[in-house]
Amino acid sequence: MNTAVNANVVHESEAQRQHARVKIPAKLRFFGPDRTPVDARVLDLSAGGLAFNAGQMPLKIGEVYKARLQFVIDNLGLAMDVELQIRSFDRPTGRVGCQFQNLESQDISTLRHLITSHLSGDIVSMGEVLATLQRDNFTKARKVKDGGHGMTPFGRLRAVTFSFAIFLVGLAAFGFIFKSVYGMYFVSHAQAGIVSVPGMNITMPRDGTVQSLIKDDGIAAKGAPLATFSTSMLDVLKGHLDEDQLQPAKVEELFGKQMTGTLTSPCDCTVAQQLVANGQYASKGDVIFTLVPRNSEANIDARFTYRQFADVRPGAPVTFEIAGEDKIRTGKIVSSTSLKSADLSSDIRVQIKPDEPLSSTFAGRPVEVNSDRGPNLNWLIDKAMAAGI
Repeated sequence: MNTAVNANVVHESEAQRQHARVKIPAKLRFFGPDRTPVDARVLDLSAGGLAFNAGQMPLKIGEVYKARLQFVIDNLGLAMDVELQIRSFDRPTGRVGCQFQNLESQDISTLRHLITSHLSGDIVSMGEVLATLQRDNFTKARKVKDGGHGMTPFGRLRAVTFSFAIFLVGLAAFGFIFKSVYGMYFVSHAQAGIVSVPGMNITMPRDGTVQSLIKDDGIAAKGAPLATFSTSMLDVLKGHLDEDQLQPAKVEELFGKQMTGTLTSPCDCTVAQQLVANGQYASKGDVIFTLVPRNSEANIDARFTYRQFADVRPGAPVTFEIAGEDKIRTGKIVSSTSLKSADLSSDIRVQIKPDEPLSSTFAGRPVEVNSDRGPNLNWLIDKAMAAGI
């Protein structure tokens, strides 16, 4: 057996025409370069174009001309307007080969029906042509699944990067929604919170003015002077004067005299707040300074609504964040009291002890407190039963 392969042999499917070319009785009214109509006989016709005899008409290859293709079916004329692009022109014989341009779907269906019927030897009737025009003879193109083989490496990288970016955006949106829903149903937020430290108040011993002696660091050792005060001698001796000393002249003299004194720190403390400004008049018993003992541990005071009663019981764990810090701290509720015991709808004040010692330097800072109860099946069942589900 001869198994040699002839490289010059070409299969007919590689060289066959794109469209079958047939000779159908048809006429062509061709509009030449000067737009003058010329009637010509169609030499052959296919679904992609036609050939006709143009004589000595000056035509250019590649130019597009308008024409009207005419058929006779059941003694009735059928005409369609077409655009022809000159693909070949044999000047000695006048034969012109043309290709259809911008054919409409109805024209394509009509041409294919006429050519198919002619090839099969059937007689074409006007009813068949009308039936062909009424139905949809086209379908959507089949998708080509090349698995990305037609893409360049840069195109693949760009597609993967874009898909990954969309995935990250979707993941971030899902995380945001999940966090919002979780915070709405499983986290109780305090209405307000502050760092509190057990302190003591320094009050004004007599009516008079105050002048602070506190250093810039606000630290006062035990016995150190905090401020000086000035008061009228008359106020000091009030209740200790007899009738002779209450004469107008004596009273005026005593009123003009001033007595000064010093306020001292009772402990190693830090001045948390000065409530009376320098040179301002203060009455006896008014609080001048609020002191916080040094190296003392601070607690958290927070306020919750009465609807959150079950979430802020003593012993419940909480998380809190102090203003000016990015650290999330933890603690436990040690006490829970109502701000107004006679009002059942009032807020609840809780005291929180941090798990880690909290410096007293944070005294007075606002705090955000959250009580995270987490997804609890029993809690969900109680909520459903309360809603009557």
